[in-house]
Amino acid sequence: MDDKNHDQPLSFREMLQSVLAAAFGVQSGKNRTRDFSRGKPSHFIILGVLFTAIFVLVLFGLVKVILHLAGV
Repeated sequence: MDDKNHDQPLSFREMLQSVLAAAFGVQSGKNRTRDFSRGKPSHFIILGVLFTAIFVLVLFGLVKVILHLAGV
């Protein structure tokens, strides 16, 4: 990471990577420090809620498809 990026807000890609890493429990200490120093909590909350909703909907859809294919 360049010195010039220390005062810039996080990009959408960086926030999304952090949310995905946190969801799977593999966030590095370096990225966590970056998130706390440059990120806004509201952005992480919104992305986390959206990720969770999409994850639940995908699981629900997969269960529906599997049950349909199984003839239940």
